[in-house]
Amino acid sequence: MASAGGIQIPNRLPLLLTHEGVLLPGSTVRFSVDSPRNMQLVGQRLLKGTSLKSTIIGVIPNTRDPEQDSDPLPPVHQIGTAGIAVQVVGSNWPKPHYTLLITGLCRFRVSSLLKERPFVLAEVEQLDKLEQYTTSTAEGATAEDGELGELSQRFYQAAVQLLGMLDMSVPVVAKFRRLLDSLPRETLPDVVASMIRTSNKEKLQVLDAVRLEERFRKALPMLTRQIEGLKLLQKTRKMSPDSDKRVLSVRKGGVFPGRQLNLDEDDEGEDGDDMAALERKIHGASMPEAALRVCLKELKRLKKMPQSMPEYALTRNYLELMVELPWSKSTKDCLDIRAARTLLDNDHYAMDKLKRRVLEYLAVRQLKTSLKGPILCFVGPPGVGKTSVGRSIARTLGREFHRIALGGVCDQSDIRGHRRTYVGSMPGRIINGLKAVGVNNPVFLLDEVDKLGKSLQGDPAAALLEVLDPEQNHSFTDHYLNVAFDLSQVLFIATANTTATIPPALLDRMEVLQVPGYTQEEKLEIAHRHLIPNQLEQHGLTPQQLLLPQDSTQNVISRYTREAGVRSLERKIGAICRAVAVKVAEGHRVKEATPSGQEQQQEDKAAPPEMPIVIDHVALKDILGPPLFDMEVSERLTLPGVALGLAWTPLGGEIMFVEASRMEGEGQLTLTGQLGDVMKESAHLAISWLRANARTYQLTNLVGGPDPMEGTDIHLHFPAGAVTKDGPSAGVTMVTCLASLFSGRLVRSDVAMTGEITLRGLVLPVGGIKDKVLAAHRAGVKRVVLPKRNEKDLEELPANVRADLDFVMAGNLDDVLNASFDGGFPAKAGTRSHPQISSKL
Repeated sequence: MASAGGIQIPNRLPLLLTHEGVLLPGSTVRFSVDSPRNMQLVGQRLLKGTSLKSTIIGVIPNTRDPEQDSDPLPPVHQIGTAGIAVQVVGSNWPKPHYTLLITGLCRFRVSSLLKERPFVLAEVEQLDKLEQYTTSTAEGATAEDGELGELSQRFYQAAVQLLGMLDMSVPVVAKFRRLLDSLPRETLPDVVASMIRTSNKEKLQVLDAVRLEERFRKALPMLTRQIEGLKLLQKTRKMSPDSDKRVLSVRKGGVFPGRQLNLDEDDEGEDGDDMAALERKIHGASMPEAALRVCLKELKRLKKMPQSMPEYALTRNYLELMVELPWSKSTKDCLDIRAARTLLDNDHYAMDKLKRRVLEYLAVRQLKTSLKGPILCFVGPPGVGKTSVGRSIARTLGREFHRIALGGVCDQSDIRGHRRTYVGSMPGRIINGLKAVGVNNPVFLLDEVDKLGKSLQGDPAAALLEVLDPEQNHSFTDHYLNVAFDLSQVLFIATANTTATIPPALLDRMEVLQVPGYTQEEKLEIAHRHLIPNQLEQHGLTPQQLLLPQDSTQNVISRYTREAGVRSLERKIGAICRAVAVKVAEGHRVKEATPSGQEQQQEDKAAPPEMPIVIDHVALKDILGPPLFDMEVSERLTLPGVALGLAWTPLGGEIMFVEASRMEGEGQLTLTGQLGDVMKESAHLAISWLRANARTYQLTNLVGGPDPMEGTDIHLHFPAGAVTKDGPSAGVTMVTCLASLFSGRLVRSDVAMTGEITLRGLVLPVGGIKDKVLAAHRAGVKRVVLPKRNEKDLEELPANVRADLDFVMAGNLDDVLNASFDGGFPAKAGTRSHPQISSKL
């Protein structure tokens, strides 16, 4: 504050006349200047002056400058404030005007006006002289000084009390406190009156109080009123916690002298009771120590934050999610092994391996309660019940079930969540699923894990590595939470159609259980146990209205569907139910109609037969049309150069025909049927082996020469050319097909085969044996030729399939050819050589 000991104001001061605010010593206020005299003052004095004195002007409150320069000057208020213009900003829109930022120095009294134009110039007398206060206290305390000291002490204590009711962490309040301790007591009435919410009239009274005691007396009631108002507001908010939460803050700009504190509003940033309730929830969530520390730290930040800040909502949402997560809530497992076995058998027919694995898990869980949740991966063709088995497992264990569809997910943030620095961030699907089920030991089904994508946003399969690792997922860290969450009690079940597209590192973390396709008998049993009752219920029919005999169901399975699962079968049964529903509905209409006798007779002719409506093979053809599949394969094996192979696809096993023809040419081999590189190589292997053994097996070219390829072009074709085919297991089929072509003999019509070949004529093992054998069984094949080293895979086949089929286990191509032709494949006596493999160990 300027004084005789600081800046001495000049005796002559240009006056700024204002009616919009009161400038007190020690405060800084903005004034808008647009009237003639004030504009002249700024232009001629402030903008053209070069010394410090030229920036000192007098501000006269409560006096309006006339609109026209020629108008007479109104009476001027006698007390004003000398101040320094620290900033001048000009603008021409919407009309020419200036904005001044002025800091008050001291009071003055106007002695006389020296001139009125072009701006007001007056002779002034400086009123505030700090020397008089210091000299009076130095001379000794009089009664008046004692009263002044008491007043100043009371004022200081009231100001400290006011600050104590506010949040000291808010920057404006902290600055205010530092001001209180650093300023002389004599300046406090001016500074405090400029900062608290008061009217211009009250500030004018403080300005006019020239004597210090009177100034304290004028400012003290204003300060007391602010304290009482704040007390009342806090009391009211405690009584009604649901009151409007938008009445928030102290204005939180920086403290410049003159900037007002809005003390009529609460500074807590949130309803106190609501924040206390959130804090109670955090302590009651039973979260680990690390998570609790993070939550309390965020809560502390939240209390200091105004609700208008964007980060307020983000932090609040984060804390509410942390509270809702099931850190320690879990369900108790139902560990009754017999009841579980019964429930699984009732829900699903066949699937023995899956059921056995679930019962093993239950048994171990009964003996050791702290077992980590295994990561099971069901791999099999569509429609075999992988997802529904996962649902049944959850019901068997008595756990919550949550399914996460991963098909097409190509962003790692879907698994791990986004960091909270991003706009619209949210936790990943794992944490969201835990929040949805509300327990920390649910059954999570990760559906279609083999169909994860990969994009610029990262690899979600890599993000799943930590989730699906029993040794790591006890501390899974979501990017949004940024604290570890224990997933070790979650039972993860993944489903996939093939393991080929699952990254090896991810596949290594899962226990793969193959779910093969169903046999004809299993499909028949599933249809009558589950599919038909379910479809009857969905179509509003009863067993008394529709009867589907086992022969008809068998007909649908074998001649209208060719799949590993039962989805197509269920759709065909649904089509039958819809056709019957039409007849039943028509029958109801006939009974309700009451026309004449002749019309009644005609209607009766169109009426459905008596209930139940039995579906025989004639009705099947009417409803489903002609059969889609002819299971008789012998018709296609009527010429030499055709053989039947077995293939594995993600949809299950398939039979695959191989056809070959030859014509005169230059020894070229043509391959068609959209074959991959491996199958092309197998074809070249087959040709090479047959040429090398042509004399042994009496194979000739078109004119009877010893080299089958001499002067001959070979065309090898795989029908269904639109389907991509690749893999080594067609090697033996190609050899048999070409041997039939070169020898002119027919391959047996009831033989199917699979196996990889080598240049020496060995037959190597292949995969997918169960699916392939089931496909052969569906196609009506009687003999299946398999590699000898695949004999162990026959144990997985159902007993009735093993009984129906004749298995030939081939160690080399001699065995394959002998099994594929009636009477064996003849060779010259004594010249057939079996490769002898000797161990080198």
